[in-house]
Amino acid sequence: MFDRLLKSLLAPEPAPLADDDARLALTALLVRLARSDNDYATVEIEKIDEIVAARYGLGHEAAAGLRRAAEAMEAEAPDTVRFTRAIKDAVPYEDRRLVVESAWAVVLADGARADEEDALMRMVASLLGVNDRDSNLARQKAAKG
Repeated sequence: MFDRLLKSLLAPEPAPLADDDARLALTALLVRLARSDNDYATVEIEKIDEIVAARYGLGHEAAAGLRRAAEAMEAEAPDTVRFTRAIKDAVPYEDRRLVVESAWAVVLADGARADEEDALMRMVASLLGVNDRDSNLARQKAAKG
């Protein structure tokens, strides 16, 4: 599955992602954000598991398995621009806005907003086609939740 998805992400014009590939790509994006400050904290890992379990109706073990697969894929994945473009092409706007909200939840999970995380969040939201207003509302909702 990794090879097919990575080849798709590296293609000049990525094809729309299948559901399983989209799950893996979205989870890998959350992992990338959590790792961006070089402090991949347990609380961030737990938040990713919680998000993917709720989003995809998975049990704890299945969510952790998806995250572990996403960790491996994220380490090999192309630059964030191609990565997010493939997600943008595969996911409707409202779902991308929810992805940004989930991403903010991961960034805020450890109680600290590192400059690297903020910069990557601004880039990711923009590349996903989520406007600044919706990204800010997503951040506020994630902070409350």
